[in-house]
Amino acid sequence: MGRGPLDLKPLCEYGSYNRSGRKSWSKKSQSSSLLVNRGNGKALEDAVKHWKLLLSASLAATFVAAAAAFALRAEIAMALLQRAAHANAGRDMLPTLPDGLHVALCGTGSPFPDPSRAGPCTAVIAGSRLFIVDAGEGSARSLASMGIPAARIEAIFLTHFHSDHIDGLGPLLLQRWGLGAARTPLAIRGPTGVQRVVAGFTEAYALDAGYRVAHHSERIMPPAGSGGVALPFALPASGLGEPIVILDDGGLKVAAFRVNHSPIDPAVGYRFDYKGRSLVISGDTARSPTLVAAATGADLLLHEALQPRLVGLIEKEFAGRRIDNVAQIMRDILNYHTTPEEAAQQASAAGVRHLVLNHIVPPIPVRLMNPAFLGDAAKRFSGPITVGEDGMLFSLPAGGSAIVQSGLKR
Repeated sequence: MGRGPLDLKPLCEYGSYNRSGRKSWSKKSQSSSLLVNRGNGKALEDAVKHWKLLLSASLAATFVAAAAAFALRAEIAMALLQRAAHANAGRDMLPTLPDGLHVALCGTGSPFPDPSRAGPCTAVIAGSRLFIVDAGEGSARSLASMGIPAARIEAIFLTHFHSDHIDGLGPLLLQRWGLGAARTPLAIRGPTGVQRVVAGFTEAYALDAGYRVAHHSERIMPPAGSGGVALPFALPASGLGEPIVILDDGGLKVAAFRVNHSPIDPAVGYRFDYKGRSLVISGDTARSPTLVAAATGADLLLHEALQPRLVGLIEKEFAGRRIDNVAQIMRDILNYHTTPEEAAQQASAAGVRHLVLNHIVPPIPVRLMNPAFLGDAAKRFSGPITVGEDGMLFSLPAGGSAIVQSGLKR
């Protein structure tokens, strides 16, 4: 009988083609093919056995290694801690930087809970001199993890006296005192009112300071070096705000200018100029013409930012749960901060070269969310825009034009 369309013989027999192109079926070729197939099957079976043996050996080795690691976990932990201590004890990255103006972000957060960001804190390095602008919660830990020794701080500048900008002062003052065996209190500069802030922290930490001296001795913790000393400066009346120079020596000039954080008054920003390079820090502010004037021609503008659309999502959730007081706070904060788009407009109007956003509201847990936070900012400013993160470093080498971004966190 001929092979019909459903005949399965071609699928299980082997043959050869004759000159006419027709296939001829041969029992010999079929037998040879079956032998080859049996041979291939044996080889495959041997390969499977081989890989099973390798897998078993690998699993056994892994188990043995895991068991050994578990048994030696204390020794391993000690070795890792010793390595960390060796790498970080006395770590100081300042001597590794070229002469110039450097900006290290030691806190880019806000009052919102944010495990990836400390409260507002910016380290400004001019040559070999170190200054801190604002000292939010977690500042001291963040600086230490970046290799910036608190003992080297020359002065702290406060932009205003909201709690999230000062609640890290205590630990920062303690670290500076203890690590450096300081013999004089740290200079804390700020607008009028800084005296009350410093006096309050001094009183709050008075008992602690006594305990430290009693425990470690006056040689290790000189009593005269604890805490800070307030150095207030007066600002022109609101609306008459030319920047005032509050420090001018060693090639470094620091000027303070009013910003609009109403009803908080006073509130200021700072401009740092050193060897042809310039940095402006906005502090907390809504859109402010005085900031644009002060930032004119600056290399880098570090500006606070709040994205209303994202805050609105949070406000809705609290309102839906009838947590009305928090919902109202979410609405209130909109009118004395700056959106990323507005910050971009201000950067463009001032002609700055690079815009870095800080005091991030609400928290941005992953970079994937940055576009939602930035909104249309890129349409308002043609230069680079960076959403600040703790550990970022921006270097402005003296006498040049480069702005080099890197990281310091370990």
